[in-house]
Amino acid sequence: MTDIEFMDRAEKLLMAIEQRCDEINETTDADLDSQRSGGMVTITFANRSQIVINLQKPLHEVWMAAQSGGYHYKFDGSVWRDTKGGAEFFAELSRDASAQSGMSLTFQA
Repeated sequence: MTDIEFMDRAEKLLMAIEQRCDEINETTDADLDSQRSGGMVTITFANRSQIVINLQKPLHEVWMAAQSGGYHYKFDGSVWRDTKGGAEFFAELSRDASAQSGMSLTFQA
């Protein structure tokens, strides 16, 4: 994957996260605050816990830090997969956001 391809796919991922945070705020009481700064999105929950997603351009990876730990994802041709466990990015973001918010939240591409 070239740097341009990585940035295109990674930008789509970050935009999907931002859009879903807006949808969640409009349809639930979750009260998420999503902030974008360049290649990083920080989601802050009502209890002040955070999930941080940032791009690692030199490695062509997306990193996520949550209360459950830190994760690295690479694009496998169809989805972003954890480099260690193989789990799909949005499934793990949904799991961690649900745990940190105390309510069932779903993120998808």
